[in-house]
Amino acid sequence: MLPFGWPLFFALLLTWALISLTFIDFDTMLLPDQITLPLLWLGLLININGTFVGLTDAVLGAAFGYLSLWSIYWIFKLLTGKEGMGGGDIKLLAMIGAFLGWKAVVFTIFAGSATGTLVGAIVVLGKGGGRKLAVPFGPFLSLGALLFIFFGPQFIDWYLGLMM
Repeated sequence: MLPFGWPLFFALLLTWALISLTFIDFDTMLLPDQITLPLLWLGLLININGTFVGLTDAVLGAAFGYLSLWSIYWIFKLLTGKEGMGGGDIKLLAMIGAFLGWKAVVFTIFAGSATGTLVGAIVVLGKGGGRKLAVPFGPFLSLGALLFIFFGPQFIDWYLGLMM
């Protein structure tokens, strides 16, 4: 639980942005740069003094978040000739990494992909098996980030405990 003060304010700002971006993406299939890019920079700036993670983890989180989905985008495009996701998803994950660090990016990709795959499969089956249905990925990345904010450390401890 965050104490009252700047960390709580920034956590609430991130949460509100993720919720807003979820509804925008569901409605328009777009994630506006006017929200993701300023918050990416804000995430880096507030972590100069380690608000959520150290500055190194924030920079690595932003870079890893961006480059991981950017690489997937280009690999998919080279293999299929089609775009598999939009640039907004890439910038959203960079924003999440800037706020919460590289560990959150790994968790967010895993949780977002798992929930997105489950929901996508349910939607495709419900629509009669049509595979050309587009499902926005941003809401699932947002859900993964919110899960990390509230349950990430406990989940990571649980997961690492399974390995020992």
